[in-house]
Amino acid sequence: METKGTQELHPKEVVADIEKDLRYISGIIKQKGREILSQYTITPPQFIALQWLFEDGDMTIGELSTKMYLACSTTTDLVDRMERNSLVMRVKDENDRRVVRIHLLEEGERIIEEVIKKRQHDLNEVLSDFSTEEVDALAKALNKLHGEMR
Repeated sequence: METKGTQELHPKEVVADIEKDLRYISGIIKQKGREILSQYTITPPQFIALQWLFEDGDMTIGELSTKMYLACSTTTDLVDRMERNSLVMRVKDENDRRVVRIHLLEEGERIIEEVIKKRQHDLNEVLSDFSTEEVDALAKALNKLHGEMR
């Protein structure tokens, strides 16, 4: 086994298996999410934008672009389409009238909540074969992994 300073690292094969499983799981979640989204009038990028607004609140085009790893012009087009569909609206910042923020509207929030609820239902179905202890251990491990990766 390799060492880093005085701390031993995990075997390469185990890390490779974990990375592969996470990649496959991510792909399955993305595919299931797209199947759910096909029942709605929004695209996957619009869903991601709505999700950011739902979780982090109002933000500028630049802030949303950064979070989505998109060019500002692409995000502007995305927001234009969402605004036409009454999912979001542009609002002037209360502290600086030059700044325009994207605000999630009720319809956008409704869609996000419905889709997330359906995704959680699907995950709950998969986890039905797991014991309570296994689900608790998985939740704890994933939470720790997420925290370390931030």
